[in-house]
Amino acid sequence: MRNQEMLLVPGPTPVVDEIYDALSSETMGHTDPRFAKIFKNSIELCKQMYNTDGEVFVIAGSGTLAMEMAIINTVAPGEKLLVVSHGYFGDRFIPLAKVFGIQVETLQAKWGQQISKQTVEEKLAEGGFKAVTVTHVDTSTGVMANVEELVPVVKKAGALFILDGVCASAAMEEDMQKTYGHPDYTIDVVLTGSQKAIGVPPGLGIVAFGPKALAAREAMPSVMGYYTDIKNWLPVMNEPVKYFATPPVNMIFAFNKGMELVMAEGLEKRYRRHYALGRAMRAGLTVYGMKPLAEEAVAAPTLSCIIYPEGLNDAEFRAKLASKGVIVAGALATLTGKAFRIGHMGNATEEMFVKALQIVGETLQEMGYPANIDAAINEFKGIYHSA
Repeated sequence: MRNQEMLLVPGPTPVVDEIYDALSSETMGHTDPRFAKIFKNSIELCKQMYNTDGEVFVIAGSGTLAMEMAIINTVAPGEKLLVVSHGYFGDRFIPLAKVFGIQVETLQAKWGQQISKQTVEEKLAEGGFKAVTVTHVDTSTGVMANVEELVPVVKKAGALFILDGVCASAAMEEDMQKTYGHPDYTIDVVLTGSQKAIGVPPGLGIVAFGPKALAAREAMPSVMGYYTDIKNWLPVMNEPVKYFATPPVNMIFAFNKGMELVMAEGLEKRYRRHYALGRAMRAGLTVYGMKPLAEEAVAAPTLSCIIYPEGLNDAEFRAKLASKGVIVAGALATLTGKAFRIGHMGNATEEMFVKALQIVGETLQEMGYPANIDAAINEFKGIYHSA
């Protein structure tokens, strides 16, 4: 990689040279047949990743835009939405839905913990929910939702299952034709952004709608959006030479290359790699006296929130790491100053994390904390190669 730093925040993630090269390609007109072919290919690859028999929308914008598209095209003003939240980004659905006059009710987990299916089941028993949002991995806590348990509960209640895959897509299974105990129990919507496990720079919001979600939009006379109305984008996604709003041509070049790399690695292999990276990185950091916020049973393959040893200065620690070329993120809300967040997803390599563990250990030593660097690296390698 031509990157000068190891960008180990929970997104954006490191960008490989092939994607940089695609991004810097000569710009074409957005209705040029050559561009249309590339755009169409990227959409088809994304459909393969989600294994959907519905439609995929790739739009200029962020993951938040994708969240908005998922909600307004399935839930009408006045209808009920249940938000299942495992942290800050799950909570973001609350104000987003309220802006559009949607009735929102929320189940919020204690940070670092997972909401049980029984809790969701009891809430849905109240009735009347059009849809349920579940954040697959919350970027604030590093907690993953139990999709295997939650899909059947939501679908049995007759609600649409909307999965926020911003910090999971291309690293964790999100198969939209997989059935969870019944032919009708499937994921209806998955959304993501380009900058996380797909490994492309920020700039694209991506939403996949399954047949039931598309039918929900069809049943709505209109939606509370224009740019975010999937009906305006569907002709473009099917035939990219058509025009609704100008797509980000060079970002589509980069996204196409990113999706080619994802599919070339193979989804099952990619999922195993992320699972191994997550377990190994948390284990290595634990050797330094650091503690993952989430227990391993609910911890995400894609990022971790790591609590500092007592007394460690957050700003100083992260600044020292940055001066050595390792960039990690601060924690959010009540964990600000008490923890940091590290991403381990996308196109980042084993070698990068070995180097990162070494630099973390050296930084701890400089700050007066004991750190057995060899033990941490050996722990990482042992788990990574045995997973």
